[in-house]
Formats: sequence, C-alpha cells, structure tokens
Amino acid sequence: MSIISLKNITKTYNHRNIIENLSLEINQGKITSLLGNSGSGKTTILRLIAGLEKPTVGEIYIGNKLVSKENKIIIPPAQREIGFIFQDLALWSHMSVYENIAFGLKLKKSQNIEQEVVEILEFFGIGQYKNSYPNQISGGQQQLVAIARSLVLKPKTVLMDEPLANLDIYLKEKMRNQIKELRDTFNVTIIYVTHDHEEAYALADDVLLVEGGKISKKC
Repeated sequence: MSIISLKNITKTYNHRNIIENLSLEINQGKITSLLGNSGSGKTTILRLIAGLEKPTVGEIYIGNKLVSKENKIIIPPAQREIGFIFQDLALWSHMSVYENIAFGLKLKKSQNIEQEVVEILEFFGIGQYKNSYPNQISGGQQQLVAIARSLVLKPKTVLMDEPLANLDIYLKEKMRNQIKELRDTFNVTIIYVTHDHEEAYALADDVLLVEGGKISKKC
C-alpha cells in the first residue's frame, strides 16, 4: 500500500528541468532509498514531498490527500505529518539537546513536552546529554538528536537526506541498524537519500536509482 504518490512531476529551475515527468509510489512502512549521484535530483524529490518546493507540473498525494499541484502548495509542510532530517542535521547550536528536541512540541503546544522529550531521549540512550549543546557531543550523538527531534512529533513519514555521510564506517553501520529499529518501533515510512550503493542496499527495502531527475530503475 502506497503512502506517498508523485504523479507526472516536473520541477523546473531557470528553464531547466531538475525533475522530469517523474511518477513514484512510496510503500507504507518500508524504507525506500533514492540512490544517485550528486545533482541527480534526489534532494529535490524530498523537498517536493515535504512541501518545501512546488512542482512545476504534476500532483503529489500523501495518503489520499492532494498536497501539491502545479505551482501550488495545497497542504503546507507543517500539516503533512512528515519529518525531515537534513545532511547537516540543522541542530540549533544555541539550544541544548533538550531544547532542540522540545522545539517542535512547543510549536504544536503539546501538553506533555517534558514527558515526551524524556521518553524519546531514553529510547535513543542519550538522556545524559539533555543539557549539553550540539558542539559538546559526538557526531553519532548529534545524529540521534536530529532523529529524536523529528520522531518526537510522531510523523508518519521521515525523509533523510544523506544523514550518515559524515560518520566513520563503524558509526554508519551502527546508525543503519538503529534506523531499521526505529522504523519497526515507531511504524514510520522512511525515504532515505544516498549516493552510497552499499548503504542503500544494506538499509532499504526498496532501492530506486535516480538519474537526470528520473527514476531509471527499481533495484
């Protein structure tokens, strides 16, 4: 069963098609990897799904809801139940680990912020760092904070844009296992962008090869 559908999507920048006539179905509860070289259009696909970009042509559905259509954002990013983990993690350096994770809950005006943050910190085993700042913890711990910040909002889908690119081999393998575990534990759908073939096949249920703004094949 698909949770996200892109139908005949074209995205144009400066008279150049970055994405061209792309149709794509993302299966619910699966880890789908978008595999391709830099500039192939992988990140643009994520941004279109998240609602950070508008399609020039085509339609995007989440579940059975039309969320974007031909230069229009119909349902804004905050209402799509999607988490986005960027390659640079985008943690706020002036906020503690606790404050980073609590930020989205405050925007949602959650009634149980402290409990929800403590529970997610305990799940990832980083409770001892809640008062630390991002520059005071390791790269692997920063990755966990970024993932925790996304999952605490209970999204149905999590988009990951090469989040392990800057980790060493040992940490990459450990984080891949944790990503699989969080998919099973939180019952989320994950779309994972990478240029690393080994990483894509080790992690994903479905691997889609992206070339020139198109899905060239399903591996």
